[in-house]
Amino acid sequence: MRDKGLYSVQAVVKAIDLLEVLAQDGDSPSIAVIEKKLALSRNKAFRLLATLEEKGLVERDAATGTYSLGLQAFEMAQHILKSDNLIRLAHPIMVELARKLDEAVYITVMNNDEVLFLDMVDSFQQIKAADLVGRRFPIFSNAAGKVIKSVSSIDLFKRRGVPHSKELEVELEEIRRKGVAVDFNGLGEGVCTVAVAIRDYAGKVVCALTLLAPSFRMLQDRLEKEVIPCMLDGAEQLSMKFGYSRAYA
Repeated sequence: MRDKGLYSVQAVVKAIDLLEVLAQDGDSPSIAVIEKKLALSRNKAFRLLATLEEKGLVERDAATGTYSLGLQAFEMAQHILKSDNLIRLAHPIMVELARKLDEAVYITVMNNDEVLFLDMVDSFQQIKAADLVGRRFPIFSNAAGKVIKSVSSIDLFKRRGVPHSKELEVELEEIRRKGVAVDFNGLGEGVCTVAVAIRDYAGKVVCALTLLAPSFRMLQDRLEKEVIPCMLDGAEQLSMKFGYSRAYA
């Protein structure tokens, strides 16, 4: 048998190692942290980051000098996830909700402090919300981020840049109590998002089912009597597929 190590290209190995570092939970690292973790010189780390940034796999925050995964990395991940357990389990329930409510339904996940829209089942409506698959948004700009954070054990308010933390804490507690987040205009003028969290066998939040619709179709009576009950039912069905039990609630 051939030794695979004989055929490995070290630059490629280091690039993959770097992407794995950026994919880990926690704050986006600086170049100093990256070079230390990967045992690279400053020059080699910089060249590697610059190459990956050019290809859209890495993004640099000019204000802080830190690095995170780029949009291209998430777009590549989306194609992989099409055949992954998350999408495979979620898609039939998304189809059922989209057909029942005749609105666009997404599966959304967290990545650091952003929400990534992974997959969508569209409505048959003539007036539709924009296709957001592959797009990322700040966690507190939409219902998906809020509902995921409302049931997360992560300390939300020690992070820099979280506005009005006291008011936000009250809002998240209300979302946690109801099990659903509703947001108007967070993703654009006239756009309503409704989101419910999906949990796994250990009670950990996996993702969120998220409905997007024009605000004029999301009247309070429809939200309370039709949309929210259907979304909560869909969340319960999908969470059960991941082995979730109410005993973990």
